[in-house]
Amino acid sequence: MRTLTRRTATLGVATLSLALALTACGKADTDSGSGSSDGASGSSSKALNVVFIPKNLGNPYFDASDAGGKKAVEALGGTYSEVGPQTASPDAQVQYINTAAQQHASAIVISANDPKAIGSALTQAKQSGTKVVTFDSDTEAQYRDLFINQASPEGIAKAQVDGIAKQIGDSGEIAILSAAANATNQNAWIDLMKKDLAADHPNIKLVDTVYGNDDDQTSFDKTAALLQTHPNLKGIISPTTVGIAAAARYLSTSKAKGKVALTGLGTPNQMRKFVTDGTVAEFYLWNPTDLGTLAAYAAAALADGKITGKEGDKFTAGELGDFTVGADGTVLLGDPTAFNKDNIADFNF
Repeated sequence: MRTLTRRTATLGVATLSLALALTACGKADTDSGSGSSDGASGSSSKALNVVFIPKNLGNPYFDASDAGGKKAVEALGGTYSEVGPQTASPDAQVQYINTAAQQHASAIVISANDPKAIGSALTQAKQSGTKVVTFDSDTEAQYRDLFINQASPEGIAKAQVDGIAKQIGDSGEIAILSAAANATNQNAWIDLMKKDLAADHPNIKLVDTVYGNDDDQTSFDKTAALLQTHPNLKGIISPTTVGIAAAARYLSTSKAKGKVALTGLGTPNQMRKFVTDGTVAEFYLWNPTDLGTLAAYAAAALADGKITGKEGDKFTAGELGDFTVGADGTVLLGDPTAFNKDNIADFNF
């Protein structure tokens, strides 16, 4: 497993009002008359303004990713805003997509709550001239220009399955605590986990998959219910940062601590105390700050006309280096990283 060496960023994203942000964008258009100042200037004379729409606000994962996006957009001389729903639902994202398009944002960077439900709104945004970049969770390809993929689905699934297998002795009952039932990334990983379990871990039985909807209390309650429903449970995989933290919080004060293993996808800052107290041995994630940074640079390159999103297009993402667009308009950040007591102190996001 590759260890991340890229510079991380301290969280601190403030949620901005879309109306105010886009008013500022309009002023920048009037005052500037040129594109971004570092790598996004060129064919476009319109000032860069990028709207980030996470699955939901107040989510530590998106706080981290959007912090990377903010820093990148501002480094490029553009205007950044983050808007979105309080709860992760596709219908709630549509109004923010529509408003950004109506205000002629240069680009929308969005983590989709559904692969199809926001498609019409994104299509209209593209038709109005706004570039669409998905990250973390994709739509169907026709609705966006690029997808910034945090890691290959196969790599993410394998890391979590191999991790839980190692922790439970490659035998016993496990469950999955996911986010929303229609989240494209979650479902893709779960399907691959099932295949990995069947092919390489025949003595591990997946007995249940439940959904916490990326809500802390719901995920906490689902964890409690799993342990009550499956008294022989030996492990839980939670491929969502909200879910794994909520599950760890429950396990840390329950009789199951040290008896039921927990792994999945989390951030070092939210999981550090649970690794330190022995609730969690190891978990995984890519660097979400880098993911947001890459998405912002990709959005700027699209808005400036440097790339179109076709396979083989190349662009530079600041200190992250050079990237090439792959099949289906996908750009891959890299492999997930294992976090445990030996290295978790080295990371701050």
